[in-house]
Parts: sequence; C-alpha cells; structure tokens
Amino acid sequence: MLVELRSKSQITIPKQIVNKLDLHEGDQFEVIEKDGIINLVPVTVYPKDYIEQLEAEVKQLKKDIRKGKISTSSSIDEIL
Repeated sequence: MLVELRSKSQITIPKQIVNKLDLHEGDQFEVIEKDGIINLVPVTVYPKDYIEQLEAEVKQLKKDIRKGKISTSSSIDEIL
C-alpha cells in the first residue's frame, strides 16, 4: 500500500491494517529504522512502579525456588 509523508512528518496507516491489528487512537509504537526500512512496532507502556512491583515479585519467586519453597515443576496456579 502506498502512503504519503505529510507535513510534520506524519503518515496515515491504511484502515485495513488498523482494523486487522485492532489499533486505536492513542496506541504507541516503537519506530525502528534498519537498512533503509522503517518498522512500526506496537508497544504497551506500563507505569514504572508497576514494572518495579513485578520485578520484586520475580526476585522473590527466584529466592523461594532456590530455597526449595517452590518446585520448578509447580504450575502458576499452584504458586499463586
């Protein structure tokens, strides 16, 4: 599909791609250029405190596994 670069360096993503990928106004993208090819990769952005909370939980789970409190063969449902 052909698109045109507009003022303020804007392009419009064709409707059929927007629909196929279920994109919505306000969605964010990582823009990557490599070897003259521009890729738009949809991303989800989480608040920093949420990421820090997840990191702390993973760190605790790793400690519990090392201490034998949790089996590596346990399912998520068993752990939670």
